[in-house]
Amino acid sequence: MKDKKYILSLLVAYLCYFTHGMQAILLQQNKVNFFQQWGYTDEVAGAAAVSLVVTATGFGKLLTVWIGGEISDKIGRKIMAVTGGVLYVICFAGLYFSSSFGMACVFGFLMGVATSGFWDASLYPTVQEAAPKYPGSALVGIKLFVSISGIIYPLMVVYFADMGKWKINILIPLVLSVVCVLAAVIASFAYDDELKELKKQGKSTAKNFIDPEIEKAKARQLIPPNKLVQLITMLYGFLCMFIMFGAQQYTKAFGMNSRGLSEIQSAGLTSVYTVGSIIAVIFWAIMMGKLKWNPLKVVLIDSVFTAVALAIVLVVQNVTVVYIAIALLGFFAAGGALQTGLGVRQLFCPGPKGRNTGIYYTFMSMASCFLPYIVSAMTTSIGEGAAVNTMMGLLLGAAVFCIVMMLYLVGQHKKMFGESAL
Repeated sequence: MKDKKYILSLLVAYLCYFTHGMQAILLQQNKVNFFQQWGYTDEVAGAAAVSLVVTATGFGKLLTVWIGGEISDKIGRKIMAVTGGVLYVICFAGLYFSSSFGMACVFGFLMGVATSGFWDASLYPTVQEAAPKYPGSALVGIKLFVSISGIIYPLMVVYFADMGKWKINILIPLVLSVVCVLAAVIASFAYDDELKELKKQGKSTAKNFIDPEIEKAKARQLIPPNKLVQLITMLYGFLCMFIMFGAQQYTKAFGMNSRGLSEIQSAGLTSVYTVGSIIAVIFWAIMMGKLKWNPLKVVLIDSVFTAVALAIVLVVQNVTVVYIAIALLGFFAAGGALQTGLGVRQLFCPGPKGRNTGIYYTFMSMASCFLPYIVSAMTTSIGEGAAVNTMMGLLLGAAVFCIVMMLYLVGQHKKMFGESAL
């Protein structure tokens, strides 16, 4: 690590993503209570409304993450991290008091802006800059904290709902958002300190600081990436998020509608999925940190076994086997695959970290916007059960496509770096 004083910025990033882990599933986990608060009495219409609010969140991410990455490279990480936290506070408070679908859409959209336009654009680069010797492991650490909150939160939702105090489920991440803001104000950020040093030297931009690192990475390449490589390293963000977001958001609904599980049993599916992702985070952190595994190797393995797990979930009816397959899905689809994919992007297409994060997460945000929209449309036309089953089939198709793309990159890696990624 560059300096012990940057440990706090690393912890701030992880705390922010612990909070984000709750935000990411808040609407679907509290679905019935939310749509009743907005005045819906029909369950199908209410479920579709919740999916559209989730779509608004994805739309907020899509519109802002690319520009957010560019701004983050120019003005530094701290301002972006603090502003994102303030927006989180506003949005959680807004959802707490929201009385209509329209209001919820506004706050859902702003939540997407806060998540990607501010936090993703600043905090993903932050963890790499705070731990430059282990950037891959540091990125996967983000997923660890998202996953921990993903285990705890679904069970809390059921507990407080049974007590008749479901709004506590909104207050908890709201309070955590306040803590994130305060911690970000206090923390020192490595990139910001570098910018300050450049200004002292009379250099007004970060270009002089970033370029040597980028040129060193490019010098390792025997040939530059072709257009298909550039497209694949961006498109993987869409497909990976499509799979992860779908499993994260709709595992509970799948258990209730397709396997006849109770609400608490279905919430348990979400928790098992998250447990699998936590185990994977630790495993891959060791593989990439200590054993120096290539991130492309990790992403290929994740893609293959994600497809296998999804096939089992769709075909097998036995509840125990479904639980095991969901845990495997969490391990391979949500155990840092999305974050490792960003490492693959940086490996093949070196560039400013804020910019590359913005590009990659723009594609990712398309998935978080597109998936809930199509599920909402299918729910209205064919019912929630059939819509969720169809969605799971689409996830399997996306996983197979990821395998094909990663196999192509394995071949290109040999040409570009003179050695196999495997």
